[in-house]
Order: sequence, then C-alpha cells, then structure tokens
Amino acid sequence: MTSVKTCDWFQADATQTVIEMFKAAGQSAYFVGGCIRNSLMGVPVTDLDISTPMPPEDVMSLAKSVGLKSIPTGIEHGTVTVVAGGEPFEITTFRRDVATDGRHAVVAFADNLEDDACRRDFTMNALYADLDGAVLDPLGGMSDLMTRKVRFIGAPQDRIREDYLRILRFFRFHAVYGDDDAGLDADALAGCAKNLDGLNGLSKERVGSEIVKLLSARDPSTAIGAMDATGVLQAILPGASGRSLYPYVSQEFHIDPMARLAALGGKDAGPLLKLSKKQFVRLEKFKAAMGFGRTIEVIAFEEGADIAFCIAALRAAVFEQPLHLDIEAQILAASKQVFPVKAQDLMPDYTGAELGGALKMLQRAWLESGFALTKAKLMQILETKST
Repeated sequence: MTSVKTCDWFQADATQTVIEMFKAAGQSAYFVGGCIRNSLMGVPVTDLDISTPMPPEDVMSLAKSVGLKSIPTGIEHGTVTVVAGGEPFEITTFRRDVATDGRHAVVAFADNLEDDACRRDFTMNALYADLDGAVLDPLGGMSDLMTRKVRFIGAPQDRIREDYLRILRFFRFHAVYGDDDAGLDADALAGCAKNLDGLNGLSKERVGSEIVKLLSARDPSTAIGAMDATGVLQAILPGASGRSLYPYVSQEFHIDPMARLAALGGKDAGPLLKLSKKQFVRLEKFKAAMGFGRTIEVIAFEEGADIAFCIAALRAAVFEQPLHLDIEAQILAASKQVFPVKAQDLMPDYTGAELGGALKMLQRAWLESGFALTKAKLMQILETKST
C-alpha cells in the first residue's frame, strides 16, 4: 500500500501533535491535496491541508482541549487553521458543492470522503492519506499522478463552471506537474476553449497570481502554446504570443517570470494582471531594454548581472539570433566594473550640481569607451572640457 508515513513532513513533531489530537479523540481526519501529490512526485511540500468529517466548531473545541491555537480562517466554509509547533494546519470539514456562480461556491458539509473528493478540481488533487499515512485514492487519481496527466474530475465543463479560475489552474498545473511529451488532456482543452467568457468575471488579482505562478514553472512553453491555441492567452492578455517566449526559455540563464512575461508581449500586462509595483517596474525595465539601445555591458554595470542575463536572452529571442558564446563572461565582467573616479577626486573644484554633472559626463565617457578609459584619461577629459 502506498504511504507517506516516512515523509519528513509527516514525521515532524508538529504534524504528529495534530495526528495525536485526532486519534486521542477517536476522530478521523485525512491529509489531502498538495501535500500528498507533491510527496508522491518528489516535490517539496509547502502546505498541510486536512479534511475531516468533524464540524469546524468541534475542531476548534478539540484543538483548545489539547492546548493548540485555532483560528476561524474560513469557518463559514468549514475551514479553521490549527497551529502546532508554529506550523499552520488548514483543517476543513468534508464538503460538497450546492451551487456555484463560476467564482464562489455555496457548500454544504458532507459526511463521507467520496463527496469531498468529487468537489475538487483535478484527480491528482483528490488523493488523501489517513492518520497512519496510508494513501487513499477514491477517484483513481493515482494513475494520473504517476503518468503526470492533469485531468479534471468528472466532466471538465462542470468543474470549470464551478470556478473559471480552474482554466488557468489547468495550464499552470500542466506546466508544473504535467508531461509535455504526452500532451495536455484533450477533453480538458475542449472544456477550456468553450468557457473563455467565464474568464472575464475573474478578479485581476486571481488571474495575475495564476499567470505569475505558471511563468515560474521550469518550462511553461507547452502550456503557453496550448493557452494560445485554445484562445485563453488572448482572453487574458490581448496581443500576447508565445513566439518569442519559446526561444527565450531555451536560452535563459535563470527563471524570471517578469522577463518571460516581457517575452510574451501583449498590451497592458501590468494592470490586466494586477501586478505589484515591484513586478510592474521589473517588467517595464525588461520591455524597455529589449530593443537595441544601451549595450549589454552597460546594462550589466548599471542594473546588475541578473537583469543583464535576462535582457541578453530577450534580445536574442526577439531578433531570432543566438546568444554570443562569451556573453556570460562579458556580463559578469561588466557587472564587476568599478567607475574609477570618485566625487572627492573632483572636489573642491566642483561642488553641488556641477559636481554631479561632471561625474555623469565622465561616467558616460567611460561607459562609451567600454570601461577602457583610466582615471588619468578621464581627468584629462575634464580638464579639456573646463578650458
């Protein structure tokens, strides 16, 4: 029997404290979703979610009785967070959907694990583990997990119409967990293509969060291509295209979701995806530098190696050119350059605005020389300019 009993997160003291809380009370509970999926796929586990037939108020009372803190984080939907050893455990009562509007669901508590499994999105997310670590597979999700097939539970259109964000989650899950060689599930793709209008009702924050997660995957190219083919990409980001993304990903030095977003193109990505100020500034920096302007060495000096690496790969992708073989060494060398003239070198002859202007002029000349001008040469230039 498949088990997660030997996993570090399962054996951790905090987890065992919560397990003992349920066992001592004679109550059943099951770890579910990402912690089981990721454990079986060898992917790091970040969140620990638990499902139980216990009503949320009873879970809070039980936690209190053993000295654990509980927080009613979503008690109207059956969810409370129990904190053990500083670790949060999101515990949710078995549920079944009663009605949905594509964004929010009206749920009723259920008394069996099968009902709870059926309301989830993908088969690989409907895997459970009991308090002894034994894995339960009520909907046959294990075979999909082993073959890395992202498949909706039941009819894709039904699951999508419960929450249209699942369209984007489908592509994101494929990018992270799917098998590109096997392709994406045909029924799921058809369901996504038939429900594009539902994306219009989603909040920009939710859409943006999913896209940034998708673009943070190791290689989102296949998923983006499928989004383009089904019309999903244009629905959320008009004018975007995977044409430059594919060569960019194949040449990038490190993963940067904003650089990948710049490669996708499209209009008004910042407001359409409700990016944070930091993300927006980074995106605009990449977009502005994609054309030929400053040399890559100047960018490396002024912006740092990480930015320069991304821009070098972006320029190569956009102009359909290979990266120079020595580009990495050039960028690293440029990023470590030190401007040889200091403010005190020009004082007291220059002060205030004149000092700032002189330093800028000399640095510009130094950059244009490819860092070749020495301090002595730069001081000579200044003397010539002042006479």
